[in-house]
Amino acid sequence: MKRRKGIFKKITSFLSIDMAIDLGTANSLVYIKDRGIVINEPSVVAINNKTGQILAIGEEAKKMVGRTPAYITATRPLVSGVISDFEVTEQMLRYFIEKGATLSKKRFGLAYLPRVIIGIPCGVTEVERKAVRDAAKNAGARTVFLIEEPLASAIGARLPIQDAGGNFVVDIGGGTTEVAVISLGGIVTSSSIRISGDKMDQAISDFIKKKYNLAVGEQTAEEIKKKIGTAIPLAKEETIEIKGRDLILGLPRVIKISSNEVCEAISDILVEITQLIKQVLRETPPELSADIMSNGMIVSGGGGLLQNIDELIFRTVGVPTAIAEEPLFCVAKGTGIVLENLETYKKSVMSKK
Repeated sequence: MKRRKGIFKKITSFLSIDMAIDLGTANSLVYIKDRGIVINEPSVVAINNKTGQILAIGEEAKKMVGRTPAYITATRPLVSGVISDFEVTEQMLRYFIEKGATLSKKRFGLAYLPRVIIGIPCGVTEVERKAVRDAAKNAGARTVFLIEEPLASAIGARLPIQDAGGNFVVDIGGGTTEVAVISLGGIVTSSSIRISGDKMDQAISDFIKKKYNLAVGEQTAEEIKKKIGTAIPLAKEETIEIKGRDLILGLPRVIKISSNEVCEAISDILVEITQLIKQVLRETPPELSADIMSNGMIVSGGGGLLQNIDELIFRTVGVPTAIAEEPLFCVAKGTGIVLENLETYKKSVMSKK
């Protein structure tokens, strides 16, 4: 009997596809064991409201945002890192798992239901954790592990989290900003707010509406942030030409907006993020505070791509700050590293279910 079990275990291991998923509010990334990141697509699903049929997921669905007829909705099933629509999230996870299996080029085209590790925000409730587990299991995962995103981000940034020293991570994602102090493989203190990249996009859109009487879409606001957004005013401003709808005439109009205007638009968001960082620093044990002052803090997530965000944090908080290498991929890389070294990081992951 033991021999049969051993043979079965070898066969399932041979056919299994283990994957790590950074299930983000704005983007989802999939890491396949021994392959690295193979999927990076928006967390968007397009639905036919008349039939309930899912028309597109990921990149194809993102193209539909702001361009669909009334009976089609392009929506995000996660809000602030938390599942808001269980069934749609399940379908999206199934899409990513199946696509990941296809891209893995597994032997003979066969695949056993995979082990999956999913990054989740550190502030979620047990009910919200269960929703993620259940959605992944229903989407085809055999075993589901969960890891808190700041921890995964620190691992992805190659910080020495197993050491008895303080590691400070600021993870600015699409739906949440999470700040954590990590030592000896676990989170010592942390906090999060549901204010981050999406709120910046909304603030930019609102600023343009108020100042120029021009309505711009979600994707345009995001493009402005990515191309000329800055956390501190620039001596030499950058500008970008944008198109929108004039709110008075109702006609298309073109304007130019500058980087310093974008800075002004998102300033309140950035103040809240720096206040969160100060709060966690105040709650940090003195011994770890000394380590953080020496080692500095790391910024990860899509927010790490905002120009001068590290300089703003340093000026406001007084702690040396650096941007992680490929900040957008830190959580995905971290969950992938854990996936490939489960024994090493078993204290860092939440129990499998």
